[in-house]
Amino acid sequence: MKEKSNKYYMAMREANVPRAPYNIAPIFVERAHGALITDVNGKEYIDFGGGIGCQNIGHCRKEVVSAIKEQAEKSTHTCFHLAMYGAYVELAKRLNGLTPGNYPKKTFFVNSGAEAVENAVKIARYAKKRHSIIAFENAYHGRTYMAMTLTSQAMPYKRGFGPFCPEVYRLPFAYCYRCPLQMTYPDCDIRCAQLLEKLFVTSVVPDDVAAVIIEPVQGEGGFIVPPSEYLKRIQSICQKHGILFVVDEIQTGMGRTGKLFASDYCDVSPDIILTGKSIAAGLPLAGVTGKADLMDIPHVGGLGGTFSGNPIACKAALAVLDLLDEELLGKAMSLGKRLKEAFLEFQKRFEIIGDVRGLGPMVGMELVKDRKTKEPAVDETTKLIRRCCEKGLIILSCGVHRNFVRTLAPFVITDDQLERGLGILEEAFAELSTV
Repeated sequence: MKEKSNKYYMAMREANVPRAPYNIAPIFVERAHGALITDVNGKEYIDFGGGIGCQNIGHCRKEVVSAIKEQAEKSTHTCFHLAMYGAYVELAKRLNGLTPGNYPKKTFFVNSGAEAVENAVKIARYAKKRHSIIAFENAYHGRTYMAMTLTSQAMPYKRGFGPFCPEVYRLPFAYCYRCPLQMTYPDCDIRCAQLLEKLFVTSVVPDDVAAVIIEPVQGEGGFIVPPSEYLKRIQSICQKHGILFVVDEIQTGMGRTGKLFASDYCDVSPDIILTGKSIAAGLPLAGVTGKADLMDIPHVGGLGGTFSGNPIACKAALAVLDLLDEELLGKAMSLGKRLKEAFLEFQKRFEIIGDVRGLGPMVGMELVKDRKTKEPAVDETTKLIRRCCEKGLIILSCGVHRNFVRTLAPFVITDDQLERGLGILEEAFAELSTV
């Protein structure tokens, strides 16, 4: 029998799996714990990727594993629509109490962030009897057709997959490093928020708009953090025109920005808020939470899905919420502080780093060929990510041009692991600068 190595499985993958699903690290995982991943060859990696935002509390946290095992021994699936179970409604109650907004809320569950986005659009259109949706440049909302339409990145997500869903309109986002209005904060007075009112003149009347969907920090778009006033102004315009304000916290939620939700930084209370990724520590689960009267508008049977809110995933999520206390969120903030400190030091040494930005531990660096022209350093970013992996650090890129190096490290990463990871990243930057 052949040794089951990375090479062995890669050959099997090439023969049996389509090329389209992309792989960042060319390895096959044997096990993962905390912030460490070990591949089938026995090589250990420090994980700055966190399952693309699904492992905020760390891989295989014992409390979550215990909850999964306990539920799996009782039942794995009945379908909530066939026979209900307590974990679903317990988790809904917890999210209703934890999400921003001091008003009655209701929650239901789906399998993925894209499904959550799709259902938010369904609810908004049903409730408002309007058909148009407004999203933002650089946004990412998923790969199903409405979510893909809302996403504002042609490659790799949209190329060749059209036509897309109708009645979706788009606004520039508050991307201060590359301001769409060529202005500078705070002198700009957040003028980009007023582009929403302009859109109502040039593209779609507000009476036709059901919802605006927005990420409080754009994740796949490049960890773009708008000024704190921006979301508040967008929501104010929505309220003026009776438009629902939908906040996608699928990547930013569950403590990723140092608070349970990034919306907490902005003092906004969404009509609908979407959660996913780290909510169940990597198990397929996402939540749609909204104002109770709004969520009750669709008819019975209009929302749901066969596997949605699986009992094992719900139990895992309850364990995750138990763990996301002040101590762990404090660790998250300390992690973010150290990462940003290190990245700013890197920026002083390496000209390729044009901008350092983020919120809490959701922080990274935008790489450019020239700091004046800000031309994206696309190939260099790819080389950096690859070299880090070769040295034992898994780290990700993102952004419309894939020139942003992002960190989604588990909050439980040890100081030693963090410093070793930063050391590898520094070495990779040094090698890149000498090429």
